[in-house]
Amino acid sequence: MRIIPAIDIINGQCVRLTKGDYNTKKVYNENPVEVAKAFEDSGIEYLHVVDLDGAKASHIVNYKVLELIASKTNLKIDFGGGLKSNEDLKIAFESGANQITGGSIAVKNPDVFENWIDSYGSEKIILGADCNNERIVISGWQEESDLEVIPFIKNYQSKGVSYVICTDISKDGMLEGPSFQLYKRILAECSLSVLYKLANSRTVLIKFIRCFAV
Repeated sequence: MRIIPAIDIINGQCVRLTKGDYNTKKVYNENPVEVAKAFEDSGIEYLHVVDLDGAKASHIVNYKVLELIASKTNLKIDFGGGLKSNEDLKIAFESGANQITGGSIAVKNPDVFENWIDSYGSEKIILGADCNNERIVISGWQEESDLEVIPFIKNYQSKGVSYVICTDISKDGMLEGPSFQLYKRILAECSLSVLYKLANSRTVLIKFIRCFAV
């Protein structure tokens, strides 16, 4: 099990939303680098950074924040939010991301996403499979698709994906605990390394690697 803190970014600040609603934004710290350094000082090695502006705008926005965190710490960073093109991907990696997460693009432009997997390898490309009522949700959680989460993950597993991150939006930010039953089913049916966003911790992701602990 690997504990990976997450920093969600809007306007260059660390924020938290409730159920992905941008109108519920709460700023926790105006300095993401300060937060990242605090994580590193506590012994953390990995960090998940989400560009919420980018997710809403459909292109990378807060890459300068990524660049600063990468240059000021030794954290291994997974970056997601708004990565819709090869140029976005290039910017993310050049700005210091060790891995990227692609969600909307895996739904709307699967050929490009599959090309990323083939070109960069499954260690670099994480599948984003955030869902609401077990339906994949994209575009900064503003748009619900008709794709069911487990078949969606299985499809990309067959195409070489090794890592998937899944957030049950109905639980996000509610401090009521994670969707244990859903996550157990995913682990039972998909042989992948899976990251789950814990709803009872505002900034923490738990990575369960082919196992599950409550």
